[in-house]
Parts: sequence; structure tokens; C-alpha cells
Amino acid sequence: MSSELAILLLLAIIIFAAKAAGFLSTRLGQPAVLGELTAGLLLGPSLIDILNQTPFAAVHLEETVFLLAEVGVIFLMFMAGLEVDLEGMLGVGRASVLVGVLGVVAPVALGAITALPQGYSWEASLFIGIVLAATSVSISAQTLIEFGRLRSREGLSLLGAAVVDDVLVILVLSFFVAFVGPAGADPLQLTWIVIRVVLFFAVTLALGFWLLPLLTGPIANLTISEGITAFAVILALTLAWTAEIGGGVAAITGAFLAGLFLSRTHPRQDMERNMHALTYSFFVPIFLVSVGLRADLKTLGEAGMGFMLALTAVAVLSKVLGCGMGAWLGGFTPKQALRVGIGMISRGEVGLIVAAVGLVEGFITTETYTGVVVLVVITTLITPPLLRWSFAGEEVQNG
Repeated sequence: MSSELAILLLLAIIIFAAKAAGFLSTRLGQPAVLGELTAGLLLGPSLIDILNQTPFAAVHLEETVFLLAEVGVIFLMFMAGLEVDLEGMLGVGRASVLVGVLGVVAPVALGAITALPQGYSWEASLFIGIVLAATSVSISAQTLIEFGRLRSREGLSLLGAAVVDDVLVILVLSFFVAFVGPAGADPLQLTWIVIRVVLFFAVTLALGFWLLPLLTGPIANLTISEGITAFAVILALTLAWTAEIGGGVAAITGAFLAGLFLSRTHPRQDMERNMHALTYSFFVPIFLVSVGLRADLKTLGEAGMGFMLALTAVAVLSKVLGCGMGAWLGGFTPKQALRVGIGMISRGEVGLIVAAVGLVEGFITTETYTGVVVLVVITTLITPPLLRWSFAGEEVQNG
């Protein structure tokens, strides 16, 4: 079988497995996202290892799946932004800042304290803490969308806190590498890091709130097929690229902002309907399955497994305590604060990016990096059912 035909079959298997497992999960009273993530774990190297089975054992097939998964993350966060009520999000702005800040401080401190007694240097221990600070709310956003709770006070706070968390983690990582790395502290480099982030948000917010509302109306009236949907795709991809290249922040932040800007425009419903079909029928299932495809539990020895489990426990507790405390200080009830803390548990692509930097710079070992991948999978798997439990009795069905 040619590689061109093999990728067609592989994608069909991945999407079928995701949807079938998602359906089974809902029949068992759990979110569909949990089943889709479990399907990825079963298809991955921990069990079936489908990417190394005939006829899929070609390097570019694996690369293609993971590239499509990255696009899935971008579209998922775009949809999250598109479904946000901006006025409601601004209403929980103070809480989002507190959640984001304490959600970085707590994991960095507790992660470093956990790693030091295991023989890690203070540099490596602190870096492990930075890895734990990186939250990915894409899974939480997907779960809250399923529950019809994304626009709740907790959901809006989560999305705002995710932006704060992302910016802080990137800044902390950049400063850490600049100070501790071989080159040492470079004041000009540190200044440029701050300028890039500030400029990105200033320019993007200004153009997003001023220019986009003027463009969407005329574009929606163009006599081309699905013109406004194509515009939404272009904007999501462009802002995702600009966030990474221009601002030095994660691509998902740019995608979320793209959705947030378009949520205030007149053609929002058309974009939401068409993008929902594209995103959830193709890209998101590939992304959710890819999380499990990256993990291999067999590579961890007994000692590595023990440390990984301890680190996972710290990863969970630090977010629940830090983010929950931030939400409580921001005016949330204890129950609402707990939901916010649970929603911030999941790690993802940002954490893996940070870990990859540490691997290249020599701050962590390959075994530690593998442990981080497994940690990402575990925290991603446990977040949906914990969120469901926290919203028990208050779920709202999507229309």
C-alpha cells in the first residue's frame, strides 16, 4: 500500500476510534472527550502502537498525524474564543489574573520542592517546576462546551486565566534560560522578550477590536462560497502563527484571540456553525487521539514511574490549590473556586514545549521528558471526569 493511501486509512481509523470511544464514554455517563483520549492511549505505543504497525510505519505518516493534531488544537481554542461572551469574561478579569498568577507560582514552588530530594540540581528542580506551571485549557474548554458551561463564570475565568498563565510561563521560561543558560543573563535579550509580548498583545488587541468588525460585514456579503468561514480559518491560522513568531507566546493564545475577536461580529453564528462541523468532525478527534499516541508507559522504569506519579500528584494539587485560591480571592465561592482549580489541572502542548526546551538546553533528561509526556496524558485524562463531578447537578445540555 502506498503511503498516500496509508494516511487515508490511518486517519479513518483514528477518527472512528475517537468517535466510537467518545460514544461509549457518554453511554457510561462520562464526557466524550475522556473516551477519545483513552482511544489514543490504546492506539499508542503503550499498547497497540499503531504508528509502528504495517502499513503505517513511515516517518512522514506520524509527522502528518501530529501536524494535523496541532491544527486541531488551534481550531479547538479558536472555537473556545468564538463561544466566549467577552463582556462576561471582562467581568471576571480580576479573578482571571489572580488564578493565572497563583496557578504559576504554586506549581513552580511545589515542583521544585518535590524534585530536589530526588537528586536533581536546583536548576533542574526549578525547571521542572516551570514545566508544571504550563496549563493547557483546551481539554477543559472542550469538556465545558460539552456540558454547556463554557460561558459560566468559572468557564470565562478559566479562559482568561489561560492567557495570563501562558504569558507568565513563557516569560518565566525565557528569563530562566537567559539567566541560567550558558549565555548567562543578557539585559538586552530580557528587555526584547518583554517588548515582544507587550507589542503582540497591544497590536493584536487594537486591530482585533477596531479593524475586524469593519471587515467581517463586507466579507460575509462576498459572492464566494463560504467566504466568511474561510476568513475565520485564515484569521485563526494567521494569529496562531503571529503569536509564536511575533509575540513569543503559544500559538493557541493567538487562535483563542482570533475567536474572541470574531465572537463580537455579526456573522458569528454562521462562522460558529461551519467551523464547528469542520473542527469536531476531523481536527479535534485527531488531536485528542494524538495525546495518547505520544506516550509510552513502557519506557519508564520503576524509579522513573514513582517520581512521575509523585510529580503528577503535585501537578494536580498545585493547580487546584493555587488556582482555586486565586479564584477565591477574586470573589468566587469555594465551590466555584474548586471548579476553576480543577479546570486548570490539564497540561498540554505548552508544557511539552517547555519540556522540549529543557531537554535541548540540558536542564532535564530524556527519562524526565518522557515522564512529563505521561504526566500530560494523566492530567488530561483525569480533568474531564473531575470537572463533570464538580458540576454535578448543574449541567446544561447544548442546544
